Amino acid sequence: MLLLPGRRFLMADLPFTLDQLRILRAIAKEGSFKKAADSLYVTQPAVSLQIQNLEKQLEVCLFDRGGRKAQLTEAGEVLIRYCDRILNQCQEACRAIEDLHDLKGGSLVIGASQTTGTYLMPRMIGLFRQQFPDVAVQLQVHSTRRTGWSVANGQIDLAIIGGELPTELKEVLDVVPYASDELALVLPTKHPLAKLNELKKEDLYRLNFVSLDGQSTTRKVLDKLLLDSGVDVQRLRIEMELNSLEAIKNAVQSGLGAALLPVVSIERELLAGTIHKPLVIDFEVQRELKVIKHPARYCSRAAEKFLTEILPQFAGKDSVFNKKFSNK
Repeated sequence: MLLLPGRRFLMADLPFTLDQLRILRAIAKEGSFKKAADSLYVTQPAVSLQIQNLEKQLEVCLFDRGGRKAQLTEAGEVLIRYCDRILNQCQEACRAIEDLHDLKGGSLVIGASQTTGTYLMPRMIGLFRQQFPDVAVQLQVHSTRRTGWSVANGQIDLAIIGGELPTELKEVLDVVPYASDELALVLPTKHPLAKLNELKKEDLYRLNFVSLDGQSTTRKVLDKLLLDSGVDVQRLRIEMELNSLEAIKNAVQSGLGAALLPVVSIERELLAGTIHKPLVIDFEVQRELKVIKHPARYCSRAAEKFLTEILPQFAGKDSVFNKKFSNK
């Protein structure tokens, strides 16, 4: 089917409904009519009928039904781009109306990269929930790149990241320095060097390390920080690679090796005395955490409260972030 030349649609005669756009997006996401129907809690025939009606109204074919997976045609690809924008705008409109009820409801979607999302965000969300218990809060923990795109697309209200955003996102988003996250050396409490409160940087090359997988994004970020601080990463003896910071902490506590970990991830263990954190002379490795938001998108009252009342409590008093956002 081809779109008739000169065909124009007026606002009063739109060829699609919001339900049809929701179904279209679900099929594109799930890859099949059946899975889309399951995700929307409707029957597959109902989904098929809606798409058939949509194609009839638009006079185009939206899906190539020849393969096992529902593939968008060129016309389908064009429509899905507008579909996402239309539905996101509808969600923003609904949230703006919800905000009129003094935060007695509504939602907040926050994003974070792995370390921040695991160790810092739960405390922030807990504090927010104490003040605004009726607001539904969702936390999405992904890579810096994926989190940045989610903020740009309006799927996340705001986020805290530790890595570098792609250049194209830096030009679109507000990126505000938030706080510093220190990288620290930790040892098993029974390690011979744990008797010392101070070590030299050269001592790092004598240790056996437990580390993240070399292909992980977080490991690559940490290696770059070490290189920038003058540490020869190639000389570090990596005896074991694990897939999470929690696994690494357990390995250190079990005496399997030393580790270089963000301080925010080891506060509980330091307080309990289950690992040792010596001072390494001339070794200071910090990465900058940043808050990102989209300046042109609607900022809900819940997001505004999180920005101005919760985040400042975890940043330094003289931080750039507090000067810009704090109400206190």
